[in-house]
Amino acid sequence: MEAKRTPDHRFEKLEHYPFTPNYLSVDDTEGGTLRIHYLDEGHADGDVVLLLHGQPAWSYLYRHMIPPLVEAGFRVIAPDLVGFGRSDKPTRPEDYTYARHVAWMTEWLTRLDLIGITVFLQDWGSLIGLRLVAAFPERFAGVVLANGGLPTGMIPEEYTQPLKEAYKTLPVVKAEELGERFRDTSGIPGFLYWRKFCAESPDLEIGQLMGEVAATPLSEAEIAAYSAPFPDQSYMSGARRFPGLVPVFHDEPEVEENKAAWEVLRKFDKPFMCAFSDKDPVTAGGDKPFLERVPGCRGVQHRTISPAGHFLQQDQPQQCVQAILDLTGR
Repeated sequence: MEAKRTPDHRFEKLEHYPFTPNYLSVDDTEGGTLRIHYLDEGHADGDVVLLLHGQPAWSYLYRHMIPPLVEAGFRVIAPDLVGFGRSDKPTRPEDYTYARHVAWMTEWLTRLDLIGITVFLQDWGSLIGLRLVAAFPERFAGVVLANGGLPTGMIPEEYTQPLKEAYKTLPVVKAEELGERFRDTSGIPGFLYWRKFCAESPDLEIGQLMGEVAATPLSEAEIAAYSAPFPDQSYMSGARRFPGLVPVFHDEPEVEENKAAWEVLRKFDKPFMCAFSDKDPVTAGGDKPFLERVPGCRGVQHRTISPAGHFLQQDQPQQCVQAILDLTGR
């Protein structure tokens, strides 16, 4: 498997990101290895807080959450998923599959032998992270689910083919139009615009994209930091591929595996908090299945992060930290 590695100089002097890099190599599933970057801050013997990002962000998204969590006594770990941040980036879109992402992070988690974990999950961090929770429930002490989910092909079979045909004719909108599309066509239709944009836009630019979808304005330095892992388009296969891997149709890969994970979550009785934002058209209402089905949700004071959009860690980091503190009783 061919992969690129972003030059280190791209990460020098990033605003509010003074953290020491750590690396661990995992099997790429084709006989080679991929290097995963992660932050490991705070007290070596402290309770573990694991922060998992989504697409198209990286661990920089958690820069304002890490210091107060360390101050609260935690060991805070924030990896960059393969294809993002300082982690290696396979060059072909077909190298990225949902199953491989789970396998890569499973090896990373078990090699570090993390236990007693309180995990904060958002976006693709939840699609991968909830699979880890289901595979290793004994390693997790609690879950904060924020603007995420575990989809199992929610589009009924009778609508699958018409929607797939309609997807082929969707226009590739400009980045600045995505917010409007989501507001006007929230849920699955809005997501399909996102999937189309990431896969086919000829001028995908990650920093600009994060700026367009942020609920609060980003500075030029922040936009540059979100762009840092991606010197050019050849580094962006993972960012382009992720939306197409979300199993929204009933016949897409990993539907059955996610259904099996849900069966484990139906028995997960450790503290499980939903902390969704108030202004995210992508995941609005996505907390309901967890509140209804996961035993660990009972007796927990769930939170609404406000005002915040999809990337609530960017918009309201202190409220996200407080959710973790509340769940852990700090």
